[in-house]
Amino acid sequence: MNHTVPSLKDKSLLRHECYVNGKWTTAKSSKTFDVTDPASLRTIGSCPEFDKHDTEEAIHAAAEAFSSFRTTTGRERARILRTWYQLVIDNAEDLAKLITWENGKPLNDAKGEVAYAASFFEWFSEEAPRAYGDVIPSSIPGNRVLSMKQPVGVCGLITPWNFPAAMLTRKIGPALAAGCTVVAKAPGETPFTSLALAELAHRAGVPKGVINIVTALSNTAEVGETLTTSPIVKKVSFTGSTNVGKLLMQQSSQTLKKLSFELGGNAPFIVFDDADLSNAVSGAIASKFRSSGQTCVCANRIYVQRGIYSAFAEQFAQKVNDFKVGSGYSEGVTHGPLIHDRAVSKVVAHVEDAQSKGGKIIVGGQRLPDLGDNFYQPTVITDMTAEMQLASEETFGPVAGLFPFDTEAEVVELANKTDVGLAGYFFSRNLQRVWRVAEALEVGMVGVNTGLISDAAAPLVSPLFSRVHFFPAKKWLTLIYVCSGRFGGVKQSGFGREGSRYGIDEYQVVKMVTMGGMGQPLEGAT
Repeated sequence: MNHTVPSLKDKSLLRHECYVNGKWTTAKSSKTFDVTDPASLRTIGSCPEFDKHDTEEAIHAAAEAFSSFRTTTGRERARILRTWYQLVIDNAEDLAKLITWENGKPLNDAKGEVAYAASFFEWFSEEAPRAYGDVIPSSIPGNRVLSMKQPVGVCGLITPWNFPAAMLTRKIGPALAAGCTVVAKAPGETPFTSLALAELAHRAGVPKGVINIVTALSNTAEVGETLTTSPIVKKVSFTGSTNVGKLLMQQSSQTLKKLSFELGGNAPFIVFDDADLSNAVSGAIASKFRSSGQTCVCANRIYVQRGIYSAFAEQFAQKVNDFKVGSGYSEGVTHGPLIHDRAVSKVVAHVEDAQSKGGKIIVGGQRLPDLGDNFYQPTVITDMTAEMQLASEETFGPVAGLFPFDTEAEVVELANKTDVGLAGYFFSRNLQRVWRVAEALEVGMVGVNTGLISDAAAPLVSPLFSRVHFFPAKKWLTLIYVCSGRFGGVKQSGFGREGSRYGIDEYQVVKMVTMGGMGQPLEGAT
């Protein structure tokens, strides 16, 4: 496999230290961990292995900075975020190269993520001056009641590896807009993107201590517990698995922190027989296979009404056959490697389980050892049943299982038969059905006749498929950025919302002020 990593235009964006209190620093223990390129398995570099004491120092830096940063005006914070936004845009090409290097996603996808990430700085720069309170009519004569919004305080942010830029900016953007300071734990698999964003924050003039980026791999649990148990940290935001979210919530209960968790999903994707079949196929491709299926809102269970099941499966398989797997830097590649061997092992287990229980593999189903240990063929399996692991577990990989169904009531029951509820999708041209099903699905976000929700790009015209499709194969096409949607789930997919005008609320507290003795007559009145 040809895997040549292009040079950065600005080599100073590749940082190997943590960013604490406005300075680049190493761990006090001098310990480091290696970061591996998932495509080649070669070492990219090393980062500090922070521990509890290092993290506490970052927390204290954030606390000291909060005392002054909280008093800045919304307009001042808006200018900082806007400057940071412009620096991200100006350095988008280098940031995309870093994402592809440490995450493996194709370069075009990485470019889309950078633009999406930057859009949160732009969006919340516009929200910062608009943290309005309310004047509330009082039921007691002479009293005047008002509410004001204030920053919650020091925030601990824990982000995942699948969107190393966007998941960080989606949390930091509203935190800074609200007047909070942060300690962000970068993902151990993909820390260099976070550190590059910290470098740009430094150039943007973010005051020292307002943003602190820490790294760890072996000590990830220790760093997480330090953030959740510290009485100084008033808010924790986490994106990751449901099991880890439960642990962090338990730890945070000791100090009753404000929390927002975006956790695991098991998204149903439903195609009714009255759907536009071609659009449904394109929507399923976009929803299932972006980032090689490694997103929390990817379609995990694709339900197709029996009357169109065979036709859908045939068209869907044809699209998947056209994918090109390889190095994210190579021309025309639509899908890169999975993040590590554990991800590949889970994909293999789900495919083997489905096959052993009667599932029929019509595309893929094999590793790609000629490309590397972390590469797996995009796979389509038909004749899926509810007894298979894929029906109840999130695969987080490039495997699409097609489940037949007969009735609307049946498929909604199947879709809701899970403990999680992040996203759901369905295709139908029946307006009454659209309302019924959208209201009945137990998820936080619903895509109707689209496979993309709260995403960096709308479906694009792709040279690879010559039709509407998510993956541009030849060049970086114009993207439509979306940060205005409320992103979040229900049930065990978490709580709280990110993005949109509601995103800043997660980093604010509402204070009520009641003033008595205000009902006096005008002085001099007779």
